[in-house]
Amino acid sequence: MFQVIQHTPRKILITGCASGIGLAQSKLFLENGDQVYGVDKQTPQTHHEYPNFFFYQADLAGDLTALLAQLPQIFDVICHTAGILDNYKPLLETSDDDFTQIWASNLSPVIKLTRHFLPHMIEQKSGIIVTMCSIASFVAGGGGAAYTTSKHALAGFTKQLALDYARTGVQIFGIAPGAVQTGMTRQDFETNNGMMADWVASETPVGRWAQPSEVADLTAFLASGKASYMHGEIVKIDGGWTLK
Repeated sequence: MFQVIQHTPRKILITGCASGIGLAQSKLFLENGDQVYGVDKQTPQTHHEYPNFFFYQADLAGDLTALLAQLPQIFDVICHTAGILDNYKPLLETSDDDFTQIWASNLSPVIKLTRHFLPHMIEQKSGIIVTMCSIASFVAGGGGAAYTTSKHALAGFTKQLALDYARTGVQIFGIAPGAVQTGMTRQDFETNNGMMADWVASETPVGRWAQPSEVADLTAFLASGKASYMHGEIVKIDGGWTLK
């Protein structure tokens, strides 16, 4: 596990903190002494033992006015981790409402939250923003029509944001996981005796799924300040999937 050595607790905002990658990120930052402000529709079943964990229940696909009024105005690190899948549906099986829901969950909150907090980061000339992209930000097949489109758009937003604000002192990164064993992918393990999960593992060059903690470790490195000359990179953590 990557350990962040620090003296002053940082304020970390993590969306999608109740499960999967967001939960693992929250745990790692909390264990390193940071103050974590987690946002999710669902209440996390852990982290209550940490006095430095602050939870806000909100649907990020909805109106964010009330949430933004409650959150601190300044964060050292923002992890845009929340997102949903689309059951790998092709275009002709994807309704306009499906597209709207996916974009409202995977892209719009990232834009709205970044627009709100970025001026404060620029003012203090520091801060790190990490978006949760995907292998579906690079290739087809990591999701359906709506999901893949949303993740390609998120990658584009991340790159343009990084270019536009490269000299402000704010670092901007994306993380692009491949197959990660989370609640969102549970169906792959539970349907047809896990045949889909087995197939995905066999098609991944390293031969297995990732665990959320591995993505959290990468997040911690990017947020550590040790990647000071990296900027705008969307870092793949996909077991070699996109090498094919």
